[in-house]
Parts: sequence; C-alpha cells; structure tokens
Amino acid sequence: MTFLTRAATTVAAALTAVVCASSAPGATPAPYPSVPTVPSAASHVAPGLTDPRPCPGQTDVTCADLTVPLDRTGAMPGTLKLQTAVFGTADAPRGTLLFLTGGPGQPGVPFVQRIRERLPEALAQYRLVMIDQRGTGGAAVDCPQLQAEVGSSDTVVPTPGAVTACAKNLGVNRNFYTTADTVADLEDLRRALGVGSWTLDGVSYGTFTAGRYALTHPHRVRALVLDSVVPLDGAGVLYENALGHSARVLRTACREQGCGFDPARDLATVVRRDGNGVGVFNLLVIASIIDPKLDNPRFGILGALHASAAGDRARLDGLVAGFSAPSDEPPSEFSSGLHAATLCADSRWPWGDASAPAEGREQALKRAVQRIRPAAVWPFERKTAGAQGIPQTCLPWPSSRPDQAVPRRTLTMPVLILAGDRDLSTPVQWARDLASVTPRAELVVLAGAGHSTQSRSDGGARAAEEFLLRQAH
Repeated sequence: MTFLTRAATTVAAALTAVVCASSAPGATPAPYPSVPTVPSAASHVAPGLTDPRPCPGQTDVTCADLTVPLDRTGAMPGTLKLQTAVFGTADAPRGTLLFLTGGPGQPGVPFVQRIRERLPEALAQYRLVMIDQRGTGGAAVDCPQLQAEVGSSDTVVPTPGAVTACAKNLGVNRNFYTTADTVADLEDLRRALGVGSWTLDGVSYGTFTAGRYALTHPHRVRALVLDSVVPLDGAGVLYENALGHSARVLRTACREQGCGFDPARDLATVVRRDGNGVGVFNLLVIASIIDPKLDNPRFGILGALHASAAGDRARLDGLVAGFSAPSDEPPSEFSSGLHAATLCADSRWPWGDASAPAEGREQALKRAVQRIRPAAVWPFERKTAGAQGIPQTCLPWPSSRPDQAVPRRTLTMPVLILAGDRDLSTPVQWARDLASVTPRAELVVLAGAGHSTQSRSDGGARAAEEFLLRQAH
C-alpha cells in the first residue's frame, strides 16, 4: 500500500504532489525487545511551540518547534524536535485544520504552499497547521543503503542486508516510530496550540494517522477528510486489491485511447513469461500517480506491454529498469528508514505483528500467498503479492514493539473519503470498504484520477473544500 512512490530519474520532477502510505496494528503477540506501550499524552505536560520564525520562502507562515519525548514511558531518555508550520490565526472562523502528509516518511512543512494553492477557499476560513512527523524532515531517520535502494517506493524490493543494517543503525530506537507515537505527538501539538478540537485532513498514509488519531481522541476531532485511504486496521500489505485493479485501469486506458488490443492480457503474458511481475507492478503504481490515464507518450506503457507480449521486450524492460533504478532522494525529502520502521510496526502481517520472531515468517508469508485466489490478482500472478517490496521489507525486520491498539473501531464524526478510480497505490476498494463501516461517511470516487486527489485532481480539491466549508465552527 503506498504511500509515496518514487519515479525514475526521468520522471521524478512529476512527483511534486503530496502523495503518500500505510499500516496498522498486528495480531498475535510474541517475544520482542522489552519496551513499554505508549501511554496517553495526558500523562505528561505538553510543551509549547518554541523558536517561532518565518518559514523559509513564506514570510506569512510561522515555523516553530514542538519538542516531544522519544519514549513516553521515560524508560529511554531523549527528545525529538518536530518542525511545525502555521498559516492563519487562532480566531479563524472555522477553527484549525491539521493537514497530514504520508509515506510514512514524508515531511509536512515543505508542502504548506502546495496545500494553500489547492485549498484557497477553505483556508480563508481555517487556520492551517502542518508538521514534520517524527523521523521525517530535518530530523529524518537516515539509513543510507536502504535509502539508495528504494527511495520512497513501497514496491521496489530492498536487499535484506539494507533492511537489517537500517534496523541495527536505529537499535532500540526503532521501537519509537509507531503511529501511536505520532498520534501522541499530534495530541501534544493540539494542546500546544491551545485548541479544544480541530479538523484533520490526511493523504495516503496520512489517512491512517488521521484515522488512528480520531479513533483515539474522537472528541477532539470535528471532521475528517481522508484522501487515498489506507486501511485503518493495517490490512492490505499483500496488495491484492491493487494487483487485481490493474486490469480495469489498463483496459479503461486502452478504451479511451482506442488502442485496439487487451493490455491486461498482454501484461499477463509478459509477467508469466519473464517473471518480472514486481517490476511491472512498480511501474504501474508509479504511473497511476504521475499519469493515471496512462496516456503520456513519454511512457507509452500500453504500447510497451503490447510490444513485449509480441516479443519486442526492449521498451518495457527499459521502463521497468528505469522506474526501479537506485534513488538519489535524500531522507529529508522522504525517509525510507522511517518508512520501514513505521510500516513494519503498524501493519497486520501474515506472521502476526511486529513482535513475531523472524523464524517462521517466510513460511507464514508463503501460506498467505497460496491462499490468494489467482483471479483476485489477475493479470498478475499471486506470487507477486508476496514478492513485492512491502512484505519483503518487513520480512527481515527484527522483532520490535508493534503499534498500539486504538480504543475504538468506528469513526463517528463526519468523514469525507476521496478516491481516484485509477489509483493503484491505494486502490479504490480500500475507500469503499472504509465508507461501508463509517456511519457519517461521504464517499467521492473521482473518475480519471489517481493518487492524492486533492493535490492532483481539481475535482478532489473541490470536493474537499465543499466538505470543509459545510462543517460548523
């Protein structure tokens, strides 16, 4: 499930939108390093915002620092300094809007201007707040080998050595980057701002953070916008919905372009012949972010699939290699180390939760893959589900403290759920599933849109603004 997926060097400039990833608590407890659970943020006095200053390049936006404990139990010493940004005043007519970016691994403060441009009418009524969540931005978790291998991709497969080197570099601190830790940081931020309640808007993994905050502190949340939804129970790590949805995305693009062949059948032929399902899937996930209609002639994905199926592999192989190439993206822009630490802690794995011992994980993954109905992931093979980067990142990750369970299961406040019907990063089925169990949900599926609809689709931004402006102060 992504969150933020990178493109190859030739298309990296196109990924300027706020796009984002994933996860939640696991299940069966098992041995892991002894680290207490995260207590309520109310158990300590929240610090204020310190060192107020104009944000770089935005003199009307105030940056400041929120200092939070690394370990809220106090067993491990240390603090983290999280950069925040505030645009607008405390007396804004409709209160405060906290906008959460995703990944996990993406900072928030650098995207203030982008959000201002996309939601101008709403931000004439709200005070906008953004934050570099723990482990991101200027204080990002830095795992050089993992960063170089995968950048901000979920689906590119890292080497086990890069994963274990990252965990070793973090040491016991890897236990303090769960979403529950971030939720406690956000509650500190609310108290530091002096607001009784606020509205949250999350994109991709930001939907997971926003939703988990709302399930933990429902009386502090007036309303939610959840754009490009990640399952709030941490499911979806094998990406079956996205794999299966690719056939519809390809065929719709073909129909619109009058391509005259079946690209889904071509894909099925190629991946079974060449064993490159993970690489092709990574290509399509990125394309669903940059070019959701798959009609950019620079890529020519439909034609490349058709030519490869007929025996001319050069074009498709070049695209797959380019989109999987080593990354030069710095951790301050996206931290692959934080991504791994949080993803592995938060998600619901075939082997249980993050505390499960490494022994037995691979067999549990193989069993889970064998249980997948082949039709559910066609035109891909079911083995692609287990071989792609999400499970392969966390398979060798050492036993760690899992994310803390939330006290509630249902979002009770007004919730706008946005989804692009071409999104392969957070497929539309995830949004539909959440809407079906959320009493006050409004689901808007945007035709022709991909990931991060508020940032990349005028219809997504318009729907978000209309919803936000309907909410009472």
